[in-house]
Amino acid sequence: MRTRSIRELVYLAAGLGLIASIYAGLESVEAGLRSSCTVNAFFSCSAVDASGRTSTLGVPDAAIGIAGFLAILVVAVLAERHRRDLRYHQGLLALTTGGVLFASYFAYVELAEIHALCPVCATAYAFGVLAWAGAIWLTLRVSRKIADAGTAEPGAATNEAQVSRRP
Repeated sequence: MRTRSIRELVYLAAGLGLIASIYAGLESVEAGLRSSCTVNAFFSCSAVDASGRTSTLGVPDAAIGIAGFLAILVVAVLAERHRRDLRYHQGLLALTTGGVLFASYFAYVELAEIHALCPVCATAYAFGVLAWAGAIWLTLRVSRKIADAGTAEPGAATNEAQVSRRP
């Protein structure tokens, strides 16, 4: 797979995760949206929202998701602009890893404590994992390209002329 395609995967996953997180946030204020994503007693946005466990340290979980996916998009753009600087890609990887850790905690709360799963939230978690997988793949790809180009420092930026000069 081309590096560009991996970048597009990260953008797509983060964008769709952002949409799912916005929808999850809207569910907390609009009862009609909650009922539209309630399948049964277990797959239920209503049950999760009514649990009183939809915030972490006073911050709504949906707001954490929205901020996280926006940050992923911003860092992904920076990583694309600095394609030969591994630090931006490592930052993207760190950010998506943090997102997956938050999503794991949120899923734990839903499954183990609330005993219900919000389908919209689970969709956002899945897109977060997809963005994380893309960030891993992208970081490995860029790291390999930098090593192949003979860059001494993995975090150092190189220009196109340096990368194209192979021994």
